[in-house]
Amino acid sequence: MRAMDVMTTNVVTVGPATSVQEVAKILSERNISGVPVVDAENRLVGIVSEGDLLHRVETGTERRVQRRRRSWWLDQFDADEELARNYVMTREVVTVGDTTDLAEIANLLETKRIKRVPVVRDGKLVGIVSRANLVRALAAVGGQLAGDVASDDRTIRQRLLAELREQPWVHTWAADIIVRDGVVHIWVGDDRPQAEKEALRIAAENIAGVRGVEEHLVPAPMIPPAF
Repeated sequence: MRAMDVMTTNVVTVGPATSVQEVAKILSERNISGVPVVDAENRLVGIVSEGDLLHRVETGTERRVQRRRRSWWLDQFDADEELARNYVMTREVVTVGDTTDLAEIANLLETKRIKRVPVVRDGKLVGIVSRANLVRALAAVGGQLAGDVASDDRTIRQRLLAELREQPWVHTWAADIIVRDGVVHIWVGDDRPQAEKEALRIAAENIAGVRGVEEHLVPAPMIPPAF
């Protein structure tokens, strides 16, 4: 299997001028741990992770500790233009191509100790592969990432994703769908209405060449209590 078979294609991105506060808000609201930075032509210029963000926030807090005492998390969400200007994204980003084998990507994530890797084509961002994507691929193929996917499987996936993009009720990412040997594997939150789950199954079954559909339930994100 290759990056194109499992990658998330509707990637959340930010621009080089995005402030620290905006990045923090995006990571929190989208429940993601990192976000690629792209220019106006969708060319990858960097990446911002939770670790980068917290490091810069803590640095800024240390710099101002002599002037006033405050919790760092309050400073994080302040309209602090100084911190935003001084913020530096990670520019040397590890990337892969859309035809890179998943086994190679898995080794890259392990050796580089990273959680995700952007997928580029001709320098432009086309997707992202995370450790979660690889785990789902392992579940779909029975624990073996090596070996290619038949062209029919890729066609099925592309057609299903195209069909779902036309449906306003769909909130399923490309990474939630993997096709192997004509079987469509769909990952859905356990809080999704049964009607939506059934609609996803029917949409998959209506694609020519589909031999079956397997539903994989994942726990819904926990919402922290308000204080």
